[in-house]
Amino acid sequence: MRYMYAQLLQGLKHGEETILVTTCGAGSIAHTLHSGDAASGWTNKRGSEDSLYIEKNGPQTMIVERFLPKSRMFIFGGGHIAVPLAHIASMLGFDVVVYDDRPAFADKERFPDASEVICESFKNAAAFVDIRPSDYVVIVTRGHKHDEDCLKTILSGKFPYYAGMIGSRRRVSIVRRQMKDEGFDPELVDRLHSPIGLAIGAVTPEEIVISILAEVVKERRMKFSWDDGGSAMARSGASCADMELLEWLALADDETGALVTVISTDGSTPREAGAKMVVKSGGDAIGGIGGGCAEADVTRDARDIIKNGGFVFKTVDMTDSADENGMVCGGKMTVLIERIERASAKLGASGI
Repeated sequence: MRYMYAQLLQGLKHGEETILVTTCGAGSIAHTLHSGDAASGWTNKRGSEDSLYIEKNGPQTMIVERFLPKSRMFIFGGGHIAVPLAHIASMLGFDVVVYDDRPAFADKERFPDASEVICESFKNAAAFVDIRPSDYVVIVTRGHKHDEDCLKTILSGKFPYYAGMIGSRRRVSIVRRQMKDEGFDPELVDRLHSPIGLAIGAVTPEEIVISILAEVVKERRMKFSWDDGGSAMARSGASCADMELLEWLALADDETGALVTVISTDGSTPREAGAKMVVKSGGDAIGGIGGGCAEADVTRDARDIIKNGGFVFKTVDMTDSADENGMVCGGKMTVLIERIERASAKLGASGI
């Protein structure tokens, strides 16, 4: 199974959508991975807004999860707005790329939260960035000419899910008309968020950043469906903890552990279906399914699975503990706990 998570991790890093199908029954568990057109086939077959779904056929249970790559945000312009924008966007789970044509501004030390900082001409941006339909683009350069160069780049290729450009209403109106006159698709031009951000009366760079990211979050939350959403991990953009979890599953060849996946929920629960946690053989955990007594109980079962192999479905009822401790979450969740073998281990009873 480790090689499968290695493929999944590699695909996510290259922007590929992937479907993971886990089939449990008759004391065995098996996994298959589907990407590209095959992943789209699973999406179309389901035709549902669920991000994780379960199908049962007699004693057999099939769990289908969709993984999407971490959301990317391209920030064109490395000025005073870009610094807090990159920092907070990273906190929100975006993989941030900053682009500027000035070495003093396109500086990794200036943007420690960015995964990449590019110093090249705005006019030639198409040669250095590969915009995907799932990306977010924010244009905040130091001048209208550079803004227009960046806008032409995204209008000439695959248009991102979100594109915003800073500027006054008058200036933006002129640019929109100019782009249409130059032959760019009017529908794409009209999809541009400009003036950028929600109207909150922002004045300072930090307030402008809050305005921009409030609009970005609003647009991102509108994507939450099977067609545009993903698993709990993909919905918010894989967090550092999620990526650490996937990397352990893919790369920690010398250690056995247990993988816990929330497959269904009922009522108010701390995590949604698709949330994952790894329990290592030494007892440490990566990720989480909500904490508290419920997580401790699942961890004990995970240690048994690590020792004895196989898998188990477990229903966790948090109603009583929520009442006792004054917690808001008090629903039920069903989790799948399965053993993750060392890469060198032979296939055991789990059939992985």
